[in-house]
Amino acid sequence: MQEKRTMAWNGFLGLLLIVVLLVAGVLAIATEELALGILGGIAIFAALVLFTGVFVVQPNQARAMVFFGNYKGSVREPGFYLTIPFTSKPNVSLKVRNFNSKQLKVNDVVGNPIEIAAVIVFKVVDSAKALFEVDNYMQFVEIQSETALRHIASLHPYDNYDTDGTSLRGNTEEVAVELQRDLQARLAVAGVEVLEARLTHLAYSPEIAGAMLQRQQAAAIVAAREKIVEGAVGMVQMAIDKLKADGVIELDEERKAAMINNLMVAIVSEKPSQPIVNAGSIY
Repeated sequence: MQEKRTMAWNGFLGLLLIVVLLVAGVLAIATEELALGILGGIAIFAALVLFTGVFVVQPNQARAMVFFGNYKGSVREPGFYLTIPFTSKPNVSLKVRNFNSKQLKVNDVVGNPIEIAAVIVFKVVDSAKALFEVDNYMQFVEIQSETALRHIASLHPYDNYDTDGTSLRGNTEEVAVELQRDLQARLAVAGVEVLEARLTHLAYSPEIAGAMLQRQQAAAIVAAREKIVEGAVGMVQMAIDKLKADGVIELDEERKAAMINNLMVAIVSEKPSQPIVNAGSIY
């Protein structure tokens, strides 16, 4: 089923016609003539029948016209209308809405339990599908949003420590696009367009949060140490090359090794080094 436009007439003209029929019917009955009384009764009945076709469309809303179980179409333009009598007119909002999912506990791709939540921004673009393809489109959006969130969370690790690739924490933009694409495929049947989908909460579950924090701290310490050692080696190499280029002192391999050792200890050590004055020779 797909939305289509239906024919609806100006409601004010329809209301005027209803008033005319009612007034004419009352006046005809008031004459106390049998023939005119019958015509007056018919006019009043016709006015009441036409009144069942009067309806109002509010801004950013759509009303579907259903005539004895047959979908005739939808009216989106706000205004006052008259349509076929005895037509039911279910209403659906076309406004942009937010849905904040609950904090879900799922396992990422490597099996770590994590807590995750998202906000979904959506709107109805097909009133017929929203009303007739699913039982309750709002409930459908909620359930499918949580299903898509669980699916995306199970495809990626919480974080990448030693490998390249998409992670939930490190690639939020890519994960958001992937979640929106997956959710749009699920909600198309309900006539819903997903405007945005973003993670609002992401954390390890409490039972492993402490261990994962220690792992992150250890990884940070190792990365910092690697940077310090890399810089220290460059500084030592620069010092030796500078001494050699300026001809300040000639160092044999043993003295060069001792100098490298002293410089590396002084640069890499977390505590300030204590100078030692050597009055003799290493030999």
